[in-house]
Amino acid sequence: MNSGKWRVMSDEHRKADEALDALLRSPLATRHSPLDDDDHLHEECGVFGIFGHPEAAAHTALGLHALQHRGQEAAGIVSFDGKHFYSHRALGLVGDNFNSASVIDKLKGHIACGHNRYSTTGDTLLRNVQPLYGDFSFGGLAVAHNGNLTNAMTLRKQLIDIGCLFQSTSDTEVIIHLIALSKQSSVEDRLFDALTRVEGAYSLVVMADNTLIGVRDPLGVRPLVMGRLGDAYLLASETCALDIVGADYVRDVEPGEIVIITEKGIRSLKPFAKVPKRFCIFEYVYFSRPDSVSEGRNVYETRSRIGAVLAREAPVAADVVVPVPDSGIPGALGYSKESGIPFELGIIRNHYVGRTFIEPSDHVRHLGVKLKHNGNRAMLEGKRVILVDDSIVRGTTSRKIVNMVREAGAKEVHMRIASPPTTHSCFYGVDTPTRDQLLAANHDVKSMAALIGVDSLAFISLDGMYLAVSGERRNDAAPQFCDACFSGDYPIPLTDAENTANGSQKDLFSEIMDV
Repeated sequence: MNSGKWRVMSDEHRKADEALDALLRSPLATRHSPLDDDDHLHEECGVFGIFGHPEAAAHTALGLHALQHRGQEAAGIVSFDGKHFYSHRALGLVGDNFNSASVIDKLKGHIACGHNRYSTTGDTLLRNVQPLYGDFSFGGLAVAHNGNLTNAMTLRKQLIDIGCLFQSTSDTEVIIHLIALSKQSSVEDRLFDALTRVEGAYSLVVMADNTLIGVRDPLGVRPLVMGRLGDAYLLASETCALDIVGADYVRDVEPGEIVIITEKGIRSLKPFAKVPKRFCIFEYVYFSRPDSVSEGRNVYETRSRIGAVLAREAPVAADVVVPVPDSGIPGALGYSKESGIPFELGIIRNHYVGRTFIEPSDHVRHLGVKLKHNGNRAMLEGKRVILVDDSIVRGTTSRKIVNMVREAGAKEVHMRIASPPTTHSCFYGVDTPTRDQLLAANHDVKSMAALIGVDSLAFISLDGMYLAVSGERRNDAAPQFCDACFSGDYPIPLTDAENTANGSQKDLFSEIMDV
């Protein structure tokens, strides 16, 4: 197939375009801006906390900078100086809202917690920006939550029935109300009492009077690590947030563990019944920053191994291996090294693209991908190209990237994906489309290849991904990770989803606002 044939779209590929567009034309699909959405799964939140530092708020802002990839819709910090709580929450990026001394200086105290938001439940409104704060009989309390409660809507209806008033549409506020209603005496006992009623995946950073608490759900689906900076202790979603402030990594908070940090030191409680952990395997594929260490594994090295296994499982004759930047780079390097095919930056990413106010007409919608990527003709023209990306969700960006590479003169385009086909929605804190919007849930690999316009398409196998991450194949009887988006094996009950016809995590909770 020569490149000239692809400069004018054939009837076959026009039909493929129309078929893919039809799949994405529903109201649920169009809620995502085609210019801002890069057709990846989106992590929901990043959390950070620090105890015992005179510049707690400033360090929290830096930590949130390092965790910006986990949420770009909003950010917030709550601090405590021994007498009073202070809060600043805003829509937008950390750097746009915590970039001045006037803001940081108002966040007084030696304790602080912060949150980056990418909404998986509730709308993008200031009232949903975390940390959420409440006044209780024992004093103030702030909660920053990474994850998603799968029975939040059920609990919310029950709480409203007994007179609770909700100020947000965030599932995190359910935890606030359950803490308020608890008859236990200490903060940690009230927190545990509240968490016995919730289902789902969560890592929490909770701040009360002179106390910082970190919690992971019993399965440990979402990450949380602990660090130390001099006499100060820190909690964060990833180790990269420790690095930016010069803190030392201490350890991961264990699944089902409650870590309590006070002036007296650190206490660890493990009140939940012990169950096999199911850490989210997609943290290694896409969510975590490459320089983080997650559950003892360097993320960059893990992604490179995934690429190497992919090369062994799905070889193809080619002249060059090209990553879809930036998330495809480690996998492409691993694929290149294992296959012996040269690695080249055949696609250049524009890192300075922000949100646009251009009206998304059909023409602009088609060109939107070029705001972020451009084909590097010198590396592509006349060559057989292997494109390596981390995943395919809807397929919209993949199709446009492939067209771009062909327009730059590629002779053949083969796509290799460093994760298995994404066939199921996530309900544990990742913003995913409903199944009818997931390309792999509606098409086999051959038809997917035709729809996105590649000469061949292959995904790493589920076993192959497990081998690359942990050195062991998947134990089908007791999987070592949460891989529900690939397997449909949900380790935590989906109470709300099973009680509603709506299959979108974000829209499940917003149904309440429509009642």
